[in-house]
Amino acid sequence: MQSWRRKSLWLALLASWLLGLLGIFPLLRLAVPTRPRAGAPQGWPRWLDAELLQSFSQPGELPEDAPQPPQAPRGGSCDWGACFDASKCKRGGFKVFMDPVAGPVSETQHKILAAIEGSRYHTVSPTEACLYLLSLDAPAGQCSLVPPEWNGGQNYLVLRLHPASCSWTFQLGQAMVAEASPTVDTFRPGFDVALPLLPETHPLRGGAPGQLRQHSPHPGVALLALAEERGGWHTAGTNSSACPWDGHCEQNHGLEQTHPGASLPNAIFCLIPGPDALHFLQALQAGCIPVLLSPHWELPFSEVIDWTKAAIVADERLPLQVLAALQEMPPTRVLALRQQTQFLWDTYFSSVEKVIHTTLEIIQDRILGVSARPSLLWNSPPGALLTLPTFSTSPLDFPFYHLQQGSRPAGRFSALIWVGAPGQPPLKLIQAVAGSQHCAQILVLWSNDKPLPPRWPETVVPLIVIEGHRKVSDRFFPYSAISTDAILSLDAHSSLSTSEVDFAFVVWQSFPERMVGFLTWSHFWDEAQGGWGYTAERVNEFSMVLTSAAFYHRYYHTLFTHSLPKALRSLADDAPTCVDVLMNFLVASVTKLPPIKVPYGKGHQEARPPLVPGDLGSEPAPQPADQDCINQIAAGFGHMPLVSSRLRMDPVLFKDPVSVLRKKYRSLEKP
Repeated sequence: MQSWRRKSLWLALLASWLLGLLGIFPLLRLAVPTRPRAGAPQGWPRWLDAELLQSFSQPGELPEDAPQPPQAPRGGSCDWGACFDASKCKRGGFKVFMDPVAGPVSETQHKILAAIEGSRYHTVSPTEACLYLLSLDAPAGQCSLVPPEWNGGQNYLVLRLHPASCSWTFQLGQAMVAEASPTVDTFRPGFDVALPLLPETHPLRGGAPGQLRQHSPHPGVALLALAEERGGWHTAGTNSSACPWDGHCEQNHGLEQTHPGASLPNAIFCLIPGPDALHFLQALQAGCIPVLLSPHWELPFSEVIDWTKAAIVADERLPLQVLAALQEMPPTRVLALRQQTQFLWDTYFSSVEKVIHTTLEIIQDRILGVSARPSLLWNSPPGALLTLPTFSTSPLDFPFYHLQQGSRPAGRFSALIWVGAPGQPPLKLIQAVAGSQHCAQILVLWSNDKPLPPRWPETVVPLIVIEGHRKVSDRFFPYSAISTDAILSLDAHSSLSTSEVDFAFVVWQSFPERMVGFLTWSHFWDEAQGGWGYTAERVNEFSMVLTSAAFYHRYYHTLFTHSLPKALRSLADDAPTCVDVLMNFLVASVTKLPPIKVPYGKGHQEARPPLVPGDLGSEPAPQPADQDCINQIAAGFGHMPLVSSRLRMDPVLFKDPVSVLRKKYRSLEKP
């Protein structure tokens, strides 16, 4: 009897173990989709429903999908190699021409045109272009006709941001199509571009930030939010057993309903039915993980964005299994997914300008071929829009990926001394910088009308003199003579000791993506003026460091010259003190971090905006043009990127009551 009971117990345990083993694997595949296999480009998603269904139901238990007649893809067998002439782009570079709009211009077309003209690729000459844009987002009854230089659609990109806009009444031929939420059946992977479905009021630039403010959800935050056809959301608590798929949502009093246009969903997971692409961007902005239930549309920018890091694709015929998988997902995985939604929203989707520029960057990467940017640059901060392929396509060459790659910046820097006002050459400054053990070279940028001195001091490091173009923005040009990643930007009137330079450089090596400086400014909101202002008064926080004495990565010279709009660079040339504000805006918009302040001696010149170049004596009254530049720059960026900080990096034992012989940077404490 006992042996029979023992055998029965073992059989029961074995049976339960097999059932658990068969049930857990499909759930894992459901919650964490596998990566697509290498090979020909495929659209997103490509799920094998049969594999999932075998684990949860018997064949014939679920109703079969109605057979759909196959739809022929647009353009027949068109692909990138057969229908795009990349030789035009290799001859004159990647230039984009937008066909002029005949008749009234819609608000969407105005935003598209402004985004194109603000990009570094725009050209007004169709003969210089290698890509031509045709917008179909025209007012009702004003649809565009075939352009006169159509040429069968070769090298054309037909752009349609809103599905309700004009449809093409002509043969696409060899033209690519970039439209919002294209169906999987008609989308041509590797040739067309899938765009997000944008609302009509989507901003041109800047855009609202993501809504995720906490690393973990507050108590009481709903687990699920279900998108409704009319635009609202249904939410359910974490202990709700009534899944929104069971048809009893209206009778469940524990559910909260939001009306169309209400605030974004406050939930961890956002369930989006198959044909609904309208709620996708709302979920991203809210930091709510999109759970796409058998989507019938191509996810936006799926060619370069790894959506397995930010979204979940599930089968709508398996509601209970999906709910169980979401409830059992580890908190670390939930946090990683939510953080990625915020990165993708802020980088690629928060404005029309970012959507258009991302589309152009995808096409440029196709032209580069094997030299295109790797997936890491697209799917990690700061994103592909801020990692220009003209600089490099290797993550190790940028200042943002040293921690991920387990590397460290090289231990040398280049000093760039800007001489913009008549006066004596900065001989003392050159000697102090050359004495640093980390200095590799010194470059003197001569940008005034006075002739060059015939002789320069002898230094242990190479000294290179460059003649500028008498513009303040010259100091941020990517000169080929700069041979190191780190740049020490200096003015001729700067005063630094060798110890200060050495310590600041060591600090920068730990934070290569940020600016490390000595003199600081802080920005503030002026209620009386209704705008931004900035000051050099000593307060408990700062948000800018002056480029008259600061370390930063040389890549920011490339961004300053080739990424910033020409209008902002011209503003800096017209108001010299604006160049410091503009450079700090640029770095803060890329890193989302404040600069770092290091100590400096009492003998240094105080920072005070605005100063007339060359006038270091009395402090002039702030000029309206200089003070207003911060508002003009903020308008150009579409938001205020500056971040305030109360942190200053000091050496260990700095001003401690110990013997000065024990201190490495003892000269920092000298009066």
